[in-house]
Amino acid sequence: MKITGVILVVLLAAALIAGYVLSGFILQGRRQTLDAAIAWQKERYDISWFDQLETEAYTVTGFEGYELHVLLCRNPEATDKYIILSHGYTDNRYGSLKYMKMYLDFGFNCIVYNLRGHGENEKTPCTYSVKEGQDLACLIKDTRGRYGEDILLGLHGESLGSAASVSALGHTQDVSFLVADCGFSDILNVLSAGLPAPVLKLASLGAKLRCGSFLSDMRPIDALSENEVPILFLHGADDTFILPANSERMSAATKGISRVRLIPGAGHAESVLKNPELYKEYVSEFLTEEGIL
Repeated sequence: MKITGVILVVLLAAALIAGYVLSGFILQGRRQTLDAAIAWQKERYDISWFDQLETEAYTVTGFEGYELHVLLCRNPEATDKYIILSHGYTDNRYGSLKYMKMYLDFGFNCIVYNLRGHGENEKTPCTYSVKEGQDLACLIKDTRGRYGEDILLGLHGESLGSAASVSALGHTQDVSFLVADCGFSDILNVLSAGLPAPVLKLASLGAKLRCGSFLSDMRPIDALSENEVPILFLHGADDTFILPANSERMSAATKGISRVRLIPGAGHAESVLKNPELYKEYVSEFLTEEGIL
């Protein structure tokens, strides 16, 4: 009996260690530097307009005291419209530049920031929307306090940033709209395409040890049952990493107004680059219907 007990303890310890190591690969992918992100944008489209903007860098206290590095990019024309743009996994605030010009044209001041564990922020595991959504809720509150309670404030997110934005709606609905691009409804459906169930179970246990949440807790869709903020879900029709069905499930789950628009021929996070005219048309149509433009 003693030997059996020792074996069980050893196996349990081995499982915990294996899960902890596996979770590191899922939660702590290599992050892109700010310089690399800018270079990536320059290689793919013109961002010369960005250097002409008046900007202001500051920090905001996020969930559990976590510090977020934020950049306000002022519209050349005075406006009381603001939008917070959230980037994707391993990227940083400059990953949102490909959407910024469109919102500047629509008359918005643009706020970009580094999600937790990204950019200049302190390194920490990604929780795939759990803490990121709470961070964004803190940023929303700060934005209202900083620029005025009466401003028009919207959200735009890409991939992880989309998931964070959807999750934030479970903590605050003090925004006028959300444009959610290629987000996941729950992280397990994305990971299960490449990892077998036993591996995911171990990794989920490791995630609980690392950041306090199982992988099964990382479900932005759960924030939508009482949500009344209008949402436009955009998705590349050819996205094989986060399937368009994720946007369709979230659209069906939200209590408020929602629309799903697919961009033909676009893979993951490619929609605005693959067809910028159609992308802008869909966003303009949505904002016009909601009385924002």
